[in-house]
Amino acid sequence: MKENICTIPINDLFKPKDRCPICRMEEMLEETYVEFVVGDAMMEPNIRIETNEKGFCHRHFSKMFSAGQKLPNALILESHLKSIIENVLPEKAPSKPNKKVIEKIETLDKTCYVCDRIERDILHLLATVFKEYQNSEEFRTLYREQPFICLNHYAYVMKAASGKRGVKGKFVKPFAEDTYNLTKNYLSELKEDTSYFCSMFDYRNRGKDFGKSKDAIERDIEYLTKELPD
Repeated sequence: MKENICTIPINDLFKPKDRCPICRMEEMLEETYVEFVVGDAMMEPNIRIETNEKGFCHRHFSKMFSAGQKLPNALILESHLKSIIENVLPEKAPSKPNKKVIEKIETLDKTCYVCDRIERDILHLLATVFKEYQNSEEFRTLYREQPFICLNHYAYVMKAASGKRGVKGKFVKPFAEDTYNLTKNYLSELKEDTSYFCSMFDYRNRGKDFGKSKDAIERDIEYLTKELPD
């Protein structure tokens, strides 16, 4: 696959053949934006306006706290809290429930600057994946050689693939089949390993080797939730 400024990150994400490539894509973007928010973005008024308005989810607040110094985090929070006081809560206590205020708070609870940036950019990267799949046999082979695509990202990828910047023409069917196989085959492998793990607690199998089933539970949870168990 010929590399250019758009395809280089795709190569980097798919060549390791480690776990779900879309998860790695998401992780790369997440790390980039978390570091950006507590770093260069501190000096960008337009970014501060957007972070004040959207805030951050618990996951990304936690990652920002871990990634950056305390002062940048405190300055972001100071500005965000000020914005909530001035733009979300009314100046005086309402005499009855204020639907507009309630809606603003509910909206704020569902928005996150980092999540929104990841959502936007991952769609751009997937558009490049679809383009390379259609243009390069080498990339089609690389795509098929991925260990798996997790269940959540299977649905996400297929939805994006059917969109305006998705897969077209004669490649629709093979892409759908390849993506399905990457998900179904690994699910079947997990089920087989989990069943074997369960069977090892039968007294008749006492002394046998757990083999690769010994971490089946951890792999199941990571696959289904994109997170390793604590």
